[in-house]
Amino acid sequence: MDDLREALRELPCGRRLLDAAAGMPGVHLVGGAVRDLLLGRVPRELDVVVEGRVDALAARLAGDGEHVAHERFGTATVRREDCCWDLASARAETYTRPGALPDVFAAGIEQDLQRRDVTVNAIALGLADGRLRAVAHAEEDLRAGRLRVLHDASFSDDPTRLWRVARYAARLRFALEPHTAVLATQAVRAGVLQTVSRARIGNELRLALAEPDPLAALESAVALGLAPWLALDRALTARALALLPAGEGRRDLLVLAAALARSDGAVLDGLGFTAAERAILRACMHAPALENVARAPSQLARMLRNLPVEAVALAGARGAPEPARRWLDELRHIGLQITGDDLLAAGIAAGPDLGRRLQAVLDLRLDGALDAGRAAELHAALQDRPATSTP
Repeated sequence: MDDLREALRELPCGRRLLDAAAGMPGVHLVGGAVRDLLLGRVPRELDVVVEGRVDALAARLAGDGEHVAHERFGTATVRREDCCWDLASARAETYTRPGALPDVFAAGIEQDLQRRDVTVNAIALGLADGRLRAVAHAEEDLRAGRLRVLHDASFSDDPTRLWRVARYAARLRFALEPHTAVLATQAVRAGVLQTVSRARIGNELRLALAEPDPLAALESAVALGLAPWLALDRALTARALALLPAGEGRRDLLVLAAALARSDGAVLDGLGFTAAERAILRACMHAPALENVARAPSQLARMLRNLPVEAVALAGARGAPEPARRWLDELRHIGLQITGDDLLAAGIAAGPDLGRRLQAVLDLRLDGALDAGRAAELHAALQDRPATSTP
């Protein structure tokens, strides 16, 4: 097998890692990065295990960049320009009870690999010598496209591994090794997911939504019985994403909202979504399907004006896409050149009438019944002034 360090050196962040680790024994690239290099793919992240303390390597990598330490687990995250490295001291771990966070203690690289989730992630590349270290079956599973846990208690020790297996299956297009599939089914039926906090499940859900194909990750999770509250519809999701304006909105929330169409939203409780995120999701779930009927643009604006773009996209995907597309691409960008200050200066008294006049002028603009321009808008706004206005 060719030295993977050459493939790593071709990556800008990989080259910096090799340069920083030069002359340092016991430094290993681990996990998904090694797996991806072996598959001929560009790694999504560079995780490093150091046999000993991470401080020296972190300092070399950081330079003038940001160095964040997490001492409880002997880890550090280093960011510099466009690079990010996650460093950890080699360790073993034990679990006091199913679903608990692990107790960790210093160990060698072989023991560190034994705590990994699946065999294809339990591979280490020594940066000093180029040597590959792997658990049993790791390389054969990689060649066969299989996901195999390292021991029978894996899912009960850490139930979030079920979500990770679902993500890997979707991203890598790997199949679960038969015994692992049986263990996953048994773990779900035994209720192991109830032994971890909702916040940790929410974090796994967010990671699934951040996958290159988030719907595939959710489909994999549903197939494993991890999220029976999702009602997945690939065609609906594709239509909604196609309507979402480029560079706007949250694609991850739209994917989730499309899968929550039959839910009351209570399933989101405790999953760690912010108030703003929950507001978007609620708006999406409650937005009506748009009808394929002719509506005046001002009527369409009244329906959609206060909805986030994600909700408009999903409303169009559930019904007629053209009204949603017209609002998102054109109508919502139409505004007035005049403001309430202009009407006050023209003698309109402050109060609800001022807002009604501005809305009436905007409706005329939306419906194409009034040319753009301050003079035309102000003239229209001052028509039929109520008696309460001053001359």
